[in-house]
Amino acid sequence: MAVPYDQLPVEVVRSTRRRKTIQARVVDGRIQVQVPASLSAAQVDAEVRRLVERLERRRRGRRGDVDLEKLATDLCRRFDLPHPTSVRWVTNQRSRWGSCTTATGEIRLSDRLRPWPTYVVEYVLVHELCHLVEPNHSPAFHALAARYPRGERAQGFLEAQAWGVEDPGDDLSCAGASPAGCGPHDVD
Repeated sequence: MAVPYDQLPVEVVRSTRRRKTIQARVVDGRIQVQVPASLSAAQVDAEVRRLVERLERRRRGRRGDVDLEKLATDLCRRFDLPHPTSVRWVTNQRSRWGSCTTATGEIRLSDRLRPWPTYVVEYVLVHELCHLVEPNHSPAFHALAARYPRGERAQGFLEAQAWGVEDPGDDLSCAGASPAGCGPHDVD
């Protein structure tokens, strides 16, 4: 079980270049909060409490316990796709979100997806399930995958993750890191 954010050490970084925005993100087992240098200690304390609570609420709201077999069965039924022989989390995928071996029907999803919203996990799983019908990224494949209604949103989320944004729907943090070859085009 992950340590709750409210139990992690907090590092406050004051910036003379930062004027209005305040940002929090988890870095190496601590919460790093970047604030304008002009904020008073009381303002910093209040903002740190607010952001730590927000991070914790978001963490608790994410589903890291997704039953992939059940989810795959549901998605196969909803989108009329063939059922894989197996679907599981793996820890050795660092440049892909998922993979599919079409010859055996095995699907593997990177465990990096676990803390993210369910619609993102569903999108990657649908993408891999579509490879059981179309083994390449042909127009027919993309037409099949486009049936997932939140695909574009999930692609945006994955792209933001590749660039180091902790959650593109929220401005708590943006690391601005290089995508290192990860992104929606590397789903399989």
